[in-house]
Amino acid sequence: MTQRTEVVFLTSGNDLGRIAARRLAVAFPGVKIIVEHPVARASIIRGRIKRFGILHVGGQLAFIGFSRLLAFASRRRIAAIVRENDLDPHWPENCGRIEVPSVNSPECLAQLAQLEPRVILMLGTRIIDRATLAAIKVPLINYHAGITPKYRGIHGGYWAKAEGDLANFGVTVHLVDPGIDTGAVLYQARLTPGPHDDYATFPYLQLAAVLPLMEQAARDALNGKLEPQTVDLPSRLWSHPTIWGYVAAGLRNGAW
Repeated sequence: MTQRTEVVFLTSGNDLGRIAARRLAVAFPGVKIIVEHPVARASIIRGRIKRFGILHVGGQLAFIGFSRLLAFASRRRIAAIVRENDLDPHWPENCGRIEVPSVNSPECLAQLAQLEPRVILMLGTRIIDRATLAAIKVPLINYHAGITPKYRGIHGGYWAKAEGDLANFGVTVHLVDPGIDTGAVLYQARLTPGPHDDYATFPYLQLAAVLPLMEQAARDALNGKLEPQTVDLPSRLWSHPTIWGYVAAGLRNGAW
């Protein structure tokens, strides 16, 4: 008879996912890591064109190309954040990873059924669909890089600065429901980016702030002490900035 898994971590294989996996493996020995394959880029672009139109998506793609240059230019600051916060962007040793096509795939559900976790943590995956959510009977807890519900979607920290709203630059740990980042809030933290931080460094600053909150939320779930809180903020869903929107926000609010 196999021992039941306490914690499962669903993630993608980027730097942030590896950093979080390594930290969680220390906090929860025996954690199981499930890594989903990336979404095909063509599929993402088609979905965005359908939603936003080709002109807007063209502006987003131009910005995504520019953001790679920004990440290169910010590499020293990113390295400093990683070093100062003891963030290790390598998978944990002696902790096997299970690869699945998607968190919504039958393969992922089969693995979860076999592992029988008591709590599932998420970072950087696809949106959980309704069928998958209905099949999961334990707390499903997500990290969101922004203050919800005001900055749902992606790049919540950047959008707070772009809107001149640094009072709501932060992170959220929340339960997952059928909406996009609309689940009940468990923990939030607000932080202040430094003068040398930007779109490329924000994710690392935010991850450093949220890791202790993710650990605490998992412990709460294991102890049966989850306490959702009410957050009285307006709700809005955000996407990638366009290149012209990025320039405008930089000139207006210094959101470079």
